[in-house]
Amino acid sequence: MDLQEVFASDSPVKLKGLVSEWPAVKAARGSAEELFSYLKQFDAHLPLTVYSGRDPDEPKIGYNADFSGYTFDRGVAQLEKILKQLAIGQERALYIGSSLVDHWLPGFRSSNDIDLGVVKPTVNFWLGNETTIAAHNDSPDNIACCVSGKRRFTLFPPEQIKNLYLGPVDQTPSGRPISLVDFDCPDLQRFPGFSEALNQSLECVLEPGDAIYIPSLWWHHVKGVDKVNMLVNYWWRKVPEYKGSPDLALEHAILALRGLPESQRKAWRAMFDYYVFGEEAKAQDHIPDGVRGVLDPKNERAARLGWLNFSKKLNR
Repeated sequence: MDLQEVFASDSPVKLKGLVSEWPAVKAARGSAEELFSYLKQFDAHLPLTVYSGRDPDEPKIGYNADFSGYTFDRGVAQLEKILKQLAIGQERALYIGSSLVDHWLPGFRSSNDIDLGVVKPTVNFWLGNETTIAAHNDSPDNIACCVSGKRRFTLFPPEQIKNLYLGPVDQTPSGRPISLVDFDCPDLQRFPGFSEALNQSLECVLEPGDAIYIPSLWWHHVKGVDKVNMLVNYWWRKVPEYKGSPDLALEHAILALRGLPESQRKAWRAMFDYYVFGEEAKAQDHIPDGVRGVLDPKNERAARLGWLNFSKKLNR
């Protein structure tokens, strides 16, 4: 399947063998030591953020029992030290997440890359042992490429948010709200809707060389099932940068609207349906062209001015 066809999909797509010819994948197929040796030639010798598990029996990167903290300690370490820990088979969870390839592994992409055409992605690598990343979603579209080890993805459509029982929005392990359900042993009395989420879920296992396309806001739970797992992912948005961050808009809406009386919430819901989620034509076509301001989705100048005015209002 052509990648442009893949990008048009509203559902995840497994891309079998997409990066099977990457030198990094070939090294990983040889052994973990071959992969580590290959990575060292690109090491920028800069400290990386690393998550280290506290309990040898807890592979999940998440909250502790009383939500006073997390199941891991966050620290910094050089790549060489992290590779040594992985080489000796550290018992506790060890995880590097979302680290820019060009910053920490400069030159890696010269032989290990995919051509996304006009898309200008952010490219990250993820490295660790048998860790479990709780179900979460990401605003950008995503292609995740498996370099080493196997990764099991359990995926849910965006509307299943209501059945995934998310934790706090503003206190998260790594920046995104996560599901509180233990996928290995779900408590269906506490989380009864999760059974419906499972009915709507997809499962995909990536082996070295495979990739998966995950559309924006699809929920995904990721489990590394081997001693050494490495992933390279590509994030991008289908709209220009000047459109701003939907995540910030959501946070502001929660703060400003969630506590209103129900009658006002109903009125604001109608406003959002009209201006945000409704047909663009109904909200703008009766206004003369040239004075539609932020209602015109292609007016970059108006959008940038709108964000500038918005930031000024927030800082008053």
